[in-house]
Amino acid sequence: MVVRREDTGRHQADADGEVVVRQNSKLAHLVAKSGKRIALVTLAGLIWIQPVIGVGPIAGPALTAEAAASQTVKLGEEMITSGAKLVKYEYTVTRSGKPVKVLADVIEVDLTNLYVQLDVMTGKGGQVTTRQSVEGMAKETGAVAGVNGDFFATGGQGVPMGAAVSDGTLVTSPAQLQGMYAFAVRNDGTPLIDRFGFNGTVFAEDGSTFPLTGINQESYMTEPDKAYSHVNNMFIYTSAWKAEERPAASATTPTEVLVQGGVVTQISIKTAIPGPVPADGFILRAHGTAADYVEMHLAVGQRVDAVYELRSLTDGQIINPADLKMMIGGHTLLVDQGQASAFTRSTTSISGGSAVARTAVGYSKDGKTAYIITAEENSNSTGLTLKELQGFMTGIGVWKGMNLDGGGSTTMVTRPLAEASAQLTFTTSNGSAGQRAVANGLGVFTTAPQGTLLGLKVSGASSLFIGQTVPYALKGYDTYYNPIDTSGIHASWQASNGNVVWTDNGFKGVKAGTTKITASSGQAKTSMDVKVLGGTDLASLTAGTTFAPLQAGTSVTVTVSAKLKDGRTVDVPAESVKWAFSGMKASVQGGVLTVQSVNNGAKFAYATPSYDGFTGTPVVLSASTETIWESFENIAYPISFTGLPAEATGSVSVLQGEGERANSKVLKLDYDLTGGSGSKFAYAQINGTSGKAIPDNATTLTIDVLGDASLNWVRAELSDADGKPVYIDLARPMDFTGWKTLTADLTASNIKFPAKLKRLYVVNVEEGQDERALTGSVSFDNVRFTAPEAGGDSTDFPSATAVMVLGQKSMTVNGNKQALEVAPLLKDNTTYVPIKYVLDLFGGNAAWNGAAKKITVTRGATILELTVGQKAFLLNGVSSKAEVSPIIVNGRTLVPLRLVSEQLGIGVNWEKKTKSITLES
Repeated sequence: MVVRREDTGRHQADADGEVVVRQNSKLAHLVAKSGKRIALVTLAGLIWIQPVIGVGPIAGPALTAEAAASQTVKLGEEMITSGAKLVKYEYTVTRSGKPVKVLADVIEVDLTNLYVQLDVMTGKGGQVTTRQSVEGMAKETGAVAGVNGDFFATGGQGVPMGAAVSDGTLVTSPAQLQGMYAFAVRNDGTPLIDRFGFNGTVFAEDGSTFPLTGINQESYMTEPDKAYSHVNNMFIYTSAWKAEERPAASATTPTEVLVQGGVVTQISIKTAIPGPVPADGFILRAHGTAADYVEMHLAVGQRVDAVYELRSLTDGQIINPADLKMMIGGHTLLVDQGQASAFTRSTTSISGGSAVARTAVGYSKDGKTAYIITAEENSNSTGLTLKELQGFMTGIGVWKGMNLDGGGSTTMVTRPLAEASAQLTFTTSNGSAGQRAVANGLGVFTTAPQGTLLGLKVSGASSLFIGQTVPYALKGYDTYYNPIDTSGIHASWQASNGNVVWTDNGFKGVKAGTTKITASSGQAKTSMDVKVLGGTDLASLTAGTTFAPLQAGTSVTVTVSAKLKDGRTVDVPAESVKWAFSGMKASVQGGVLTVQSVNNGAKFAYATPSYDGFTGTPVVLSASTETIWESFENIAYPISFTGLPAEATGSVSVLQGEGERANSKVLKLDYDLTGGSGSKFAYAQINGTSGKAIPDNATTLTIDVLGDASLNWVRAELSDADGKPVYIDLARPMDFTGWKTLTADLTASNIKFPAKLKRLYVVNVEEGQDERALTGSVSFDNVRFTAPEAGGDSTDFPSATAVMVLGQKSMTVNGNKQALEVAPLLKDNTTYVPIKYVLDLFGGNAAWNGAAKKITVTRGATILELTVGQKAFLLNGVSSKAEVSPIIVNGRTLVPLRLVSEQLGIGVNWEKKTKSITLES
């Protein structure tokens, strides 16, 4: 069958039996998928059930040799919709001789179920070059579940590298790259994974033809010949292409032909046709010999047809896009015939040998089940290597499978049972940075009609803190596991004990422990177990701000997070945290610490959070200094311009200022954001891609800015100790002209130091874009940071000389003998001492947390956290690792002397002959 390309979306048979592909039905298709289903509900004959949860090891095909020692355990499963369920696994692999547990999430889709469909989710509005988060695409299209899809050039226009077919329409053609696979589902519901090429031809009215190279593709280097993709070639662009430049950075001058209704309506020689592709047509984009063909054979008013198809690169079979429900591109083949396959292209560029977040798709041997797979990389899971991923896939029954984009792109959203929309299934590897905007995604859609009420469930959090109030609701699902309206059901709420109490807004945590909350209506009831977290559930309690200025009137944000013993990291609500203060009078309201007054003579003060008896890491307040970090008078590192999307242009220069800044140099950023689509960015890049270090524990960023009243946002981008970006708003919006001093509170961003400043930039967000200027100029001067004075003045601490001897319960201090409760000891070539006596002599405090077996040592601006039996320790909130750990001897906690003294600035001398330790400060 031949496909004649007129537009994108709907297809119908014409008089010749060909399929004419129409463009105007994509929106209707998406609306149909996202249509609301509402039904009146009565209590008669209600069946109240809970989702079925399965637990236990999974039996499956033999694992690969690399994963022979691995173990797959099903943690549970929940229905998403009729024909699709989420299954959660714990997968154990061996690394460096030790078992490592990784969390994996799998959406199983029954391809024989008429009420569930797979389809490609493409950017915003179903268009390419409009990157969007997976959750955003799911909400826009009405998908009940989805993952990120194909690979794309992160510095490009956001176009998938492989073929994408949606509802029988070819959205993008596969790039000419080696070893790249794609996953597809035929109209009869059978899946396939293969490598595909593109065949296309343009037919002119004079009977001549010219080959088409692709559809809706950005520029790239072909493989294996390494040629420019658009040189001497002809591409077709449809209204599925959003960006006005078709494509950007192609190294070619375009000749473009606009075809509407099968007739040439405009020809532009050696220049692009301005504006987007109209919905009722397409644009032929030609260069070189292809452009010569256009000039010789096409003319305005003449008919022209474009015909194309996909071709299997394995067996040469022709695939008509109209015969497919969907197709999405990927990378290497991972599993073939139930066994780990050889990689079909190099995996170096995708960190194949590293354990990172992964996304994959595959299907079962009988072709009836599709598996959409993710491996988590977050605080609870380390991700997988590609070989480990192969082992997991074969273990759960994948017969053939391939790799999708991974790392920071890996995202899964699923709709919880009885909920209205899909939400994040797990925290992505980007952490607080959230979801990455990607080129496309693989979505799961339901087409089921409204069913009758099947079950009701309590909806709300499974855990809460003492003092925290969490809302709970009664929600329902129908016979197709889709949400159903329960507004007509009035429920009463109760708890099985006094651990929580019901308020108008939900249940409030009262004391630690587990409770069962129950919703009742008539004779029907449903319950949910909820845990009120206690201090014994915590492994650590940490304020997001480590340091703050010590002066009356200081206000800083002090969000608090807890790491639980089960490995999760959660935010603790402000109302659940108690605070203790020393060296000052202060208060914390709504998560903001305010210093009311400083005690006489106090050079340091501490604000210590606690929760249910568990004491956390204190916030240190000390004298702070504002320093000029950069005046741009004599910079010794590069500053350059970068823009996103690729069409965003501009320049950066350090030059002599004007007017009031005529005697100083400034950093000037000129920007032109008229090209491209979506949110647009103009960056002044500091020191290449590395950035420049800022003062440790900085609390405030201040900068002078020459505004242009463009109403764009002005921001700074930092990179923290983990390499993760931190975005700081300076002006939102920039509604001023002339020089203005802008100040940003860094304490609210929970920055992990050491950190760097990487960019100063202007952003024009997509929403309300027409109200802001797309061109302009902004200048920066006198970038300064406020930070506590590092370590304080050493003269603030007592000076002394102390001598301890191994095995003796006494020490000599400045020549005087003093008793010790515990004698120093030598174990495995490490000297251990009771820290209390060291701090009594040289200044500082030590707090013991018996529940966590943790010692928190504070000395001036230094906070040292040590845990018994653990070599990892925290120094001013930054994780480090020692060779030894604290120990408990006869009920007393002893610490490694050299580790502690070095961190606190106390000198240590060991005398082997006398087995004595001399401490000096």
